[in-house]
Amino acid sequence: MMQPESANRLDRPVDESLDHVLGSERAEMTLVEYGSYACPYCRAANEEIAHVRDHFGERVRYVFRHRPLTGSDIARRAAELVERAGDAERFWHAHVKLMTRSATLTEEDLVAVAADLGLTSEDPRRSAEEEGRAKARVAADTASAQASGVRFTPTFFINGRRYDGPWDESSLADAMLGRLGHRVQSAAIDFASWGPSAGILLLVATILAVILTNSPLGPGFENLLHQELGLLVGDAAFRMSLLHWINDGLLTIFFLVVGLEIKREMTVGRLASVSTAALPIAGAIGGMVAPALIYRMVIPDGSWAHGWGVPMATDTAFAVALIVMLGRRVPVELRIFLTAAAIVDDIGSIAVVALFYSGELRLDYMAAALVLALCLWGLSRSHVYRVSPYVLVGVALWACVHASGLHATLAGVILALAIPTRPPANLRALTLQADTIIAAEAHQGDALRHGPSLPAMRALDAIHDRLESPADRLLRHASMRSSYVILPLFALANAGVALTPDLWHGHETLMLAIVAGLALGKPLGIVSACAIAVGSGVAVKPAAYSWLQLVGAGMLAGIGFTMSLFIAGQAFAEPADFAAAKIAVFMASILSAVAGVLVLSIAARAKSREAAGHGSGDGAADEAARAASPV
Repeated sequence: MMQPESANRLDRPVDESLDHVLGSERAEMTLVEYGSYACPYCRAANEEIAHVRDHFGERVRYVFRHRPLTGSDIARRAAELVERAGDAERFWHAHVKLMTRSATLTEEDLVAVAADLGLTSEDPRRSAEEEGRAKARVAADTASAQASGVRFTPTFFINGRRYDGPWDESSLADAMLGRLGHRVQSAAIDFASWGPSAGILLLVATILAVILTNSPLGPGFENLLHQELGLLVGDAAFRMSLLHWINDGLLTIFFLVVGLEIKREMTVGRLASVSTAALPIAGAIGGMVAPALIYRMVIPDGSWAHGWGVPMATDTAFAVALIVMLGRRVPVELRIFLTAAAIVDDIGSIAVVALFYSGELRLDYMAAALVLALCLWGLSRSHVYRVSPYVLVGVALWACVHASGLHATLAGVILALAIPTRPPANLRALTLQADTIIAAEAHQGDALRHGPSLPAMRALDAIHDRLESPADRLLRHASMRSSYVILPLFALANAGVALTPDLWHGHETLMLAIVAGLALGKPLGIVSACAIAVGSGVAVKPAAYSWLQLVGAGMLAGIGFTMSLFIAGQAFAEPADFAAAKIAVFMASILSAVAGVLVLSIAARAKSREAAGHGSGDGAADEAARAASPV
C-alpha cells in the first residue's frame, strides 16, 4: 500500500519574541508562510496575503519565516540582509520592498534595501556580530521548514497545519474560516497521513463485523449480505449477492492496486535490482512454503487439505501499522525488507488463487478474456496514455474472467500489468509552458471575469496529465480507496463469525494447522530462507538490523488477515469450516502481532546496549591510548 505522507504540522509554535509577526497574538487565525525573496511564486502570493489580511483584519495573525531557494546565493543573502533590520517596522518595510521592488530579485534590490536599513557605513565589528545573528536566524527558519515538511515555497500553515490548496484569496479564506468541506478534507488527509490508519480502520471493521454477527442484528445483517443485486437488460440478467459484489467486484480494485504496486516495485522500486531484491524474495518464498508445509503436515488428506493456501499470505496493512507504531525501534532497512517481501508474497498469493482456487473452467469465456487481454496489450503498445480505454476494456475483462471460472479479481492484476508507465516528464519545460499559457490568458479581459478559455484549459489539462504515467495516476487514486473503503468493507462482510460453544468442536485440527502455519511457519520460513540465501552468497543482509530483528519482522509477517480470509472463503465451502478458519486466522494474527512487537522491542534494546557497549569500549581504548602516549 501507499506510504503515508511526510509531516504536515508546524514544527514549533509561533513565538512573538523570535518570529516576524503582523497581528495580535489573540487573533483567532494564524497564517505562517515559509517563503523566499527570490521565489517568483512567493512574490505573486504576497499580494494575495495582503488581500487576506485586509479581508480578516484583526482576526488574522501573519507570520513570515525564511526558506531561501536551495542553491540560490542571492536568496540567502536577501534573507540575511532583511534580518539585520533593527526593529519590526523596518523589517516589514524591507520585506515588502524585496518582494515588490522589481519583477525578479536583483542585486540592485539588495543594494537599495541595505541603504534603507543604513547598513552601508557601519562599524565593522558590529556588522560582523549582526551578520552572525542574521545567519543563525535564517538557518533556524530553514531547519524549521525542513522539520515541518516544507518541500517548496511558498508553503503556508493555517493554525499549525500545512495548507496544500490554491494560494488565491478565496481559497485561503475558506481554509482559514474552516468551512465544512475544508474541515472534512483536512481530517481525511490527517487520518490518511497517520501511518497505522489503514490497519486501525481494518481492525475497527473486523470488530464491528464480529459484534454485528453476535448481536440481535446478526440475522438481518446476514440477510443483507445475501441480497442479490444486478443488471437487467431485456431478458438477460446478471445478478450476484452483495457479498459476492464485494468479494468478486470491489476486491478486484484491491488486486488492481496490488498489481500496480508489484509493477512499480519491479521496475523502479525495491525489486528492480538483484542486489536489493534477493533477500526479500528469498524470505518471501520461504515464508510461503513453510506455512503450507506445516499445514499439510497437520491436516491429513480430506476436505480440509485444500486449505493449505490460507496461512501463506501476509497482511501488509496490519504489519505496516505495527511497524510505524514501533517507530525508531525498527530500522528503515527492516521496514524496506518487510514491505518488499510482502509484495513478493502478494505475487505468490495471486498465483495460488489463480491456479488452485478457481471454479470449473469455461474455455469460451477464457478465450474471450484472452482476446480482451490482448486488446489491453495492444493499447499499451500503441502508447495510449488515457486511463478510460483501459478501464472500459477492464470491465469487460472482469465479466469474462468471472464467467470463465477463474476468480474475477484476477482481472485486476491483468489490467494492472497492461496499464502503461511512461518516461519521466520534463518538469521545467512543462512549467514554462503552463506559465506561458496562464500569462497569455491573464492579458485577456474575459479571463479575469470568466476564467481561462477552453483551449487554455485543454492545454493545462494535457500538461497535468503528462506529469505522471497512467499507472502512477491510477495507483494514486485507487490505493486510498482500496485501503480506506474496499478493505474495510471486505472485513465487515467477511470477518463476522458467530461465537458459539460448538464452534471449536471438531475443528481443533484445522485451527491448529492455520495458527501453526501463520504464527510459526512464517517466521521459520522467512528466517531460514534468508539464512540460506546469505550463507550461499546469493544475498547480503544489511548490517542495520540484526538476525533477532529479522525474526521479529518474520513474526509480524504472520499477520495474514485479508488474503487469508479471502483464500479461506474459496477453500472451505462449509460455513462451519469457514467460521473456524476465521477464528484461527484471528488468533494467529493476534499472536503474531504480540510476539513480533515483543521481539522487535527486545531486539532494539539489545542493539542499543550493544552500540553503547562498543561506544564505551572505544572510549576506554582511546583513554588508555592517551595515557600511554608520551605526549
